[in-house]
Formats: sequence, C-alpha cells, structure tokens
Amino acid sequence: MAQAPELKLVPTPGQTIGPFYGYALPFEKGGELVNQAHPAAVRLHGVVYDGNGEVIPDSMLEIWQADEHGNVASADGSLVRDGYTFTGWGRVPVDNVGHYTFTTVNPGPTEEGKAPFIMLTVFARGLLNRLFTRIYLPEGTEALANDPLLTSLPEDRRKTLIATREADGSLRFDIRLQGEDETVFLSYPRES
Repeated sequence: MAQAPELKLVPTPGQTIGPFYGYALPFEKGGELVNQAHPAAVRLHGVVYDGNGEVIPDSMLEIWQADEHGNVASADGSLVRDGYTFTGWGRVPVDNVGHYTFTTVNPGPTEEGKAPFIMLTVFARGLLNRLFTRIYLPEGTEALANDPLLTSLPEDRRKTLIATREADGSLRFDIRLQGEDETVFLSYPRES
C-alpha cells in the first residue's frame, strides 16, 4: 500500500480582531445610543489611523458614557436598542476607509465642575490588548483646565483627547495609534 505524502503543517497567524469577534458583529444598531430623531442627538465620528498615517479598515470601537445630565445608565436591559432608551454604550466596526460613526448625546458631567467625557475602547489588528482613551468635549474650558487626567499630561498631548466641534454640531475625534499626534491611551491598575 502506498503511503500518503507527508503534510507540512504551518501555524496560522494570530488574530487580534477576528474572526472571533464575528459573533458579536454587527451588533444591531450598535452605533445608535439614541435615535437620530432624539432632540439632543449628536454625531460622534472620526477615522482610525496606524503609525504610518494609513487608515485601519478592520478595527472595532466601543464607547461608554453618561447621558446629557451626567447619569450613567445602569438599569437592567440598558444595552437593548429600543429607539427610546439612552443606553450609554455602543459598538461599531469602522468602514473600509477607517471611518466610524456613533449617534449619541453630549455627555453631562458626572460630578459638579468635572469635565464631561466619553470612554473609548479600540480593538484593531496588531493590538494584543485593547486600548483605552477618553474623548472630552471641546466646551467647558475651565473644567478641562482642572481635569486631573488632562492636567497630568504635557500640554501638547492634551489636545489628542479633546474632540473638535464641527459646524453642524457633530463631534470629530480621530484616533492615531502611533506616530505624530498619537492619541493618549490609558492603563488601569489591575485589582488583586
């Protein structure tokens, strides 16, 4: 009996953004924290860039935030998209040119005098671990000037965490994973 030729198996490349994320994507209405018809609806959008300034067409973003009054959604079922309830959470993949869009509200401060912000998590190729950052609103210069995180950064790095308000009221926040104007990313202490 003839023997089968010996097969040489090679390891498959590591995956940092999929295919295992395919189970959770697309998340139905993942970018719609509120309906576009909501009176306080605002568009948060931007582009994800790598260290060479090239767009990253296969990243995924999540945001967490307070509502316009500074309340954090905590009711059971708050992640369900019903078109009426502010969820405080969103997840979207970027498109083929690295662009993302969320429909949300301008977050209010969670404490009096604090600068309102949106938490952002980045998942992308080449990242072994997700990245965390914040998106601050450009208004409220006094609160921004007193924010503990922003004041801990060199002045030229602070701007990478502050969104730009566009003429139509939208918030523009581009994410740069490396290189010139790299977005400031945060690490959180692990609990023992």
